[in-house]
Amino acid sequence: MNKWREALLIALIMGTATADAIAGRQNTTNEPSHASDTVGGISEQRAIAIAQQHFKGRVLAINQTDHLYRVKILSEQGTVHMVLINALDGSVVSMHHHSN
Repeated sequence: MNKWREALLIALIMGTATADAIAGRQNTTNEPSHASDTVGGISEQRAIAIAQQHFKGRVLAINQTDHLYRVKILSEQGTVHMVLINALDGSVVSMHHHSN
């Protein structure tokens, strides 16, 4: 009797694990845009590194809206620079500075 219960329990566990695996696969295929955004996008650290290639200084702020990072940098000369970076591919969209 115990062997039958063990076999039944194992069968139930295996069936649940298989169902979970199938459901997991379906979730990733149903949401390709979220998966590709995460995989294809750049991190905040990468956006900062790209911005600092153009302007040396201290990062004051970084914000992300939609597919755009806004990196605000204070240069050693006291000028504030704003660099807009495409969050998906890391390309620089625009750069400008504000004088004191």
